Amino acid sequence: MSVDRRGFLTGTAATAAGVAAFAATGTPARAENAPATGKFPLPDTDRLRILLTGDAGTGERPQWQVADGMREQHAREPFSLALGLGDNVYEHGLWSDDDAQFATKFEDPNHDLDFPWLMVQGNHDNSSILPGDGGWLLRGDHEVAYHARSARWFMPSRYYSVRIPEQQPVVEFFVLDLNPIAAYLPPLFQPYWAADGQFMTEQAAWLDQALDESPAKWKIACTHHPYLNNGPHRNAGEYEGLSIEPINGRYVKDFFEAHVLGRCQFLLSGHDHSLQVLEPNAAAKGTRQIISGAAAKSVHGEPYNAGGKHTVNGALYENYTDLGFMVLDLTPTSADLGVYTVDLSNGRSANVFQRRLA
Repeated sequence: MSVDRRGFLTGTAATAAGVAAFAATGTPARAENAPATGKFPLPDTDRLRILLTGDAGTGERPQWQVADGMREQHAREPFSLALGLGDNVYEHGLWSDDDAQFATKFEDPNHDLDFPWLMVQGNHDNSSILPGDGGWLLRGDHEVAYHARSARWFMPSRYYSVRIPEQQPVVEFFVLDLNPIAAYLPPLFQPYWAADGQFMTEQAAWLDQALDESPAKWKIACTHHPYLNNGPHRNAGEYEGLSIEPINGRYVKDFFEAHVLGRCQFLLSGHDHSLQVLEPNAAAKGTRQIISGAAAKSVHGEPYNAGGKHTVNGALYENYTDLGFMVLDLTPTSADLGVYTVDLSNGRSANVFQRRLA
């Protein structure tokens, strides 16, 4: 969606009150580190090569071609694990725990990439009326259930953390689910999902404690929705260039600023179909925003700062045309990031940016 997206979102603010949503029941999601039996094991080394990919799950040829580029790099220098930064199953998400889309939009395109994939929930994974509206939050629970079915897919709960290695970790990943406060179709009459409701309150308390207790050198937050973004979706607090709360991401901005920024070295996100390595602004308190959301789609010709009306963030690298992925190499003393674009005529990948970030 481009022009139509903004028209839809403006109308959403007026119509959301009449839309029936769904509320979660039962025990809230909780952090979990240990993988289920039968899954690819988490790495136990302090030197890690991490594949960063997002917005992949179309099942169409471009996703397969980008995965070819990933396989090419994996053959040259194997990945330790992957981070799937949301929108795992386009366009509406899943209908059951054994939906065939798990195979056609995840397992099959990623064949031979046999390592753990730490997965994040995206807005398309929780669609209700229109693709990506984020209005049916229970739909994402099918992705949690699939954790028990797949060797690759790692999502033990809607939010969770993973320490690698488990003892004396070099990194702890904090996988967050901000869909309730980022939905284009807000759950206005579902207190469980509200910004001050049970789900977000418990997630915030868990994150605060987990970050305080983490012994890891590197603390990395993984979300679908970004804090800073030069692409069409814009920064949190001005999502889609709108001033209408809450669909402008005001509560997402508040969450990041209260619980993430200044406490993690990196914030990894998708959502915008682009590749961006951004510089921290003053509010980010040193946390660097990285966006890898071009594993199957790009924003193409949609201007990322139409008319100069929106905040433009400093960037080390930006690409709004090519498809691709990123690779983060971590050791106890260094963090190196590479950006790879993929030639869709042959599936070959090319390193277009390489930098030591810390």
